[in-house]
Amino acid sequence: MNHVFEEKEYKKRFDLDLWKKLLKFCKPYYKKMILLGVLMLSLAGVDVMFPLMSKYAIDNFVIPGNTDGILIYGMVFLAMVAIQALNIFFFIDIAGRIEMYLTYDIRKKGFLHLQELSFNYYDKTPVGWLMARMTSDSQRLGSFISWGLVDMVWGGSLMIMISVVMLILNLKLALITLSVVPVLVMMSIYFQKVILKAYRKVRKINSKITGAFNEGITGAKTTKTLVRESENLREFQVHTTGMYRSSVRAAVFSSLYLPAILTLGSIGTGLALWFGGNGVIAGVVTYGTLVAFISYSVQFFEPLGEMARVFAELQNAQASAERIFSMIDEVPQIKDNSQVTREYGSIMKMKQENWPEIKGGITFENVTFSYKKGEKILENFQLDIKAGETIALVGETGSGKSTLVNLACRFYEPTEGSIKIDGVDYRQRSMLWLHSNLGYVLQTPHLFSGSIKDNIAYGRLDATEAEIIQAAKLVDAHNFIIKTENGYDSEVGEGGAKLSTGEKQLISFARAILADPRIFVLDEATSSIDTETEQMIQKAIKTVLDGRTSFIVAHRLSTIRSADRILVIRNGKITEQGNHHELIKQKGYYFNLYTNQFLDEQESMLLNA
Repeated sequence: MNHVFEEKEYKKRFDLDLWKKLLKFCKPYYKKMILLGVLMLSLAGVDVMFPLMSKYAIDNFVIPGNTDGILIYGMVFLAMVAIQALNIFFFIDIAGRIEMYLTYDIRKKGFLHLQELSFNYYDKTPVGWLMARMTSDSQRLGSFISWGLVDMVWGGSLMIMISVVMLILNLKLALITLSVVPVLVMMSIYFQKVILKAYRKVRKINSKITGAFNEGITGAKTTKTLVRESENLREFQVHTTGMYRSSVRAAVFSSLYLPAILTLGSIGTGLALWFGGNGVIAGVVTYGTLVAFISYSVQFFEPLGEMARVFAELQNAQASAERIFSMIDEVPQIKDNSQVTREYGSIMKMKQENWPEIKGGITFENVTFSYKKGEKILENFQLDIKAGETIALVGETGSGKSTLVNLACRFYEPTEGSIKIDGVDYRQRSMLWLHSNLGYVLQTPHLFSGSIKDNIAYGRLDATEAEIIQAAKLVDAHNFIIKTENGYDSEVGEGGAKLSTGEKQLISFARAILADPRIFVLDEATSSIDTETEQMIQKAIKTVLDGRTSFIVAHRLSTIRSADRILVIRNGKITEQGNHHELIKQKGYYFNLYTNQFLDEQESMLLNA
């Protein structure tokens, strides 16, 4: 399937603001980062000392044929080797820890923000794209900051130190050896542009592939029943072929960049050897200095090769960072204002002691709402619901029933007008306050991997086993639960795969009841279950909805006959309202709908008999 959602296109070669945001994640570990930097400077410093040690040995021991002081020289050399070994041990240990910490923090920040984002974000963003950001992209960033930046600090400091030492040893020879650096800089600028462009495309296609994986797995049954395997494979191959081509392009440019750096390094070494050799013959350069220069020229261009690799990874990391921060910087469409947050708390720090008691009265005042500009679902809508009243919503698909419920629950907010809970605009209260008082049972119930007991207690983790059992008994779920292999400790499987739709619905119902909500929503909760289970839920509805404000959205009208008020919604407007008997007397839309359903049910019963 082709995704409608398209990612934002990025054009910047190097986005400084983006990296500033990313480096904020390093703040808790700045001491470790500083220590790591010191270790890398120490590592580079010792690396610079080795050629000087070789120069000293050649000029003072080899050429003169003298061994005086060689013991002290050997001890110093061994000490340098020991220091280098310790440097390497500690930097690998610290860098590895930083990588794990940073990856964890990035994923934690992303996951938390996903909890705060509004419904509309999930409406337009495929799950697979989010998974790619939270897994491979975050891992790549953690790895680059801990290892890539370390290599850059080591490489940069080593090159600076080598340049300084070379200039001190022999200014003319140093300038000749380093003459290739300007060419290298120009080459790096060019390769940065083409490599970043290629990696951006790779990360973008990777999201599509992850999305295709997700859809393929979750829609496996549909695929098989419609015999779509070969077509799905063809569509998947289109994505993977694009990924292959972009990856190869990125790899080709990266592979060209590294040999180019090595070639320039070889030219620099050749220049040092040619002019330095002439200097030795002329007697203006010592043999030890020439050996040191050759070592330094190799050493100077060796980190360049490493930095070329890191540079290519930088492009890949920036592509990942752009995608992650596009998610983290996404502004929730619905959120509490600063005053409400100060008074009632946030998702991470709730101030429940300040939350007012909720009774459940809901008022729609001149509410206008649209999902997209110019497509009004509701316009100047008026509705007053008393606390504890059961409201049933009836109407054709797309008439606005679910929109009304979503607005009442503050999953969306009115474009114009206001919705009041107990006489106060709900935007003056915390979303968490309202949502913690909601019980929501969906048409397709979602269970989480774990036991039946865990799923019932999902919204109230402090519930006792007795309370869990009592909630299950209220919805007649207890009888089927105790017949399972391990009773309440039985595993439900991923998404509740080990249970029937009716059983999942009953557990979902028990979960909602256990939370003891003041506002209850049944959204087509009986449309996917058998008649026997429906009767069990109808019985439960009479018990648990008593005294709670509740919405029942249903096509099966037998479920809503006992509702206090039935609203017929057509094109976003209330065309009929009243209880079951009043609407039957009106002989309007509801009467026709109910009569047709009743005749169908009777015909079905006769045929079955």
